[in-house]
Amino acid sequence: MALLSQKARPSSSSVKALAMILCIFLSHNVAAVTPPINETTPAVFTFGDSTLDTGNNDYIICIIKSNFPPYGRDFMGGKPTGRFSNGRVPSDFIGEGFGLKKILPAYLDPNLQLQDLLTGVCFASAGSGYDPLTAKSHYVLSLSDQLNLFK
Repeated sequence: MALLSQKARPSSSSVKALAMILCIFLSHNVAAVTPPINETTPAVFTFGDSTLDTGNNDYIICIIKSNFPPYGRDFMGGKPTGRFSNGRVPSDFIGEGFGLKKILPAYLDPNLQLQDLLTGVCFASAGSGYDPLTAKSHYVLSLSDQLNLFK
């Protein structure tokens, strides 16, 4: 019985390694949304995949969409917004973390206002990846497409 309980316990070196990894991960996440002291951030623009997409895929013809329940059930109004989440996505939290806006709008949203462009928008497209062929096969915006829209 004593042998069994010793094998089930993690070694102190593995606990230390896990603690170090968590510290590094948490410090990078905090640094990503905390502006430097005495500096301002006028706008936030995000590029990427479904992790950051705030609804761009709703405005293109593609096979990867999240404009149906249960997506959006915890979002304001309880309706799907094109976010691959039941609420806000990291793009929204980054914009809020910099004190710009609580909801980062999708660049392709036809209701986008000029003021939105001045304070930041999301160019991310769910289904894109490091390889442009991934985006092409899903008919979504590749990273190159997203950067060209930003120009």
